[in-house]
Amino acid sequence: MLPEIPRPASDSELEHVANVLRKADPDGKRMAKAIRRTFDILLDGQHTRRFRWDELHKTEKTHAGTLVEINLQREFDFADGASMDYSIDGIDVDCKYSQSFGKWMIPPEAMGHICLGLWANDQAGRWSAGLFRVTEDVLTAGDNRDSKRTITAEARDSAVRWLRRDAKLPENVLLRLPQEDIDKIFGHRYGTQRVNELFRLAQQRPISRTAVATVANQEDYMKRVRGNGGARTSLRPEGIVVFGQYFAHAALATQLGLPAPGPGEFVSVRLARTDRCDLSEPHIHLEDQNWIVATPEDPVVEAPVLPEPRREADDGR
Repeated sequence: MLPEIPRPASDSELEHVANVLRKADPDGKRMAKAIRRTFDILLDGQHTRRFRWDELHKTEKTHAGTLVEINLQREFDFADGASMDYSIDGIDVDCKYSQSFGKWMIPPEAMGHICLGLWANDQAGRWSAGLFRVTEDVLTAGDNRDSKRTITAEARDSAVRWLRRDAKLPENVLLRLPQEDIDKIFGHRYGTQRVNELFRLAQQRPISRTAVATVANQEDYMKRVRGNGGARTSLRPEGIVVFGQYFAHAALATQLGLPAPGPGEFVSVRLARTDRCDLSEPHIHLEDQNWIVATPEDPVVEAPVLPEPRREADDGR
């Protein structure tokens, strides 16, 4: 549990902006999604196979702050500010992002204004966002060639109204796999083989569409997931099913005790048949059979065909 952080002195405008942002994003998922989108755009895995921050060029890393600013404005439909980046309910707010926690570079023209400071680390899978008023007493004494300064370490705790601190960032599953698994995935020559290997090795966890695109390294990457020749067809003989974002699939995953795939996500798992009538463990019923999550000891049997999504209900998920 994080230690209690001292609250900054009362600032009615800052408090109003904080309340507006909390109301628009009570669980922080929208802000986290905008940050996740920024990393994915910069990495461009579909065309580069990159999925690590360290693989970016210096100029791409420098561009991250601008992309965070743009993606947040798109997500929340902020108006342009009169002199700062945003106008949030009529109040000018500057937006600053740093890959180093709290090391936001504050220009002289931001003096007196409210700043929305963001930090994220994809490798750690964490992010933070806080609001502070730029005043002389929160800034360091020295500046760089552009006369920009950062806030002091003390101010990070005493002057920042944290909206989220060290929150969980939507996961880049490729960063969580052992290097030997990464080598197996990318060791295949063809995109279809790489996607199949991804679903074999990253079972029972959400796999984003971006991860699939990175592994497939092809324009028609979604074709590598679907039936009729994609992973769902290829992996059936191995007992593996691939749940998608559809309501029916999410419900089945939940019944098995697995994470329910959200929008743009998949969850793969190997299933085993069970003949037990009194099922106390998580299970699903498909093709007149009861199915459970397979253990290494369970024999490999062909997986059932997943129900087709009802488009009228599932397209909006």
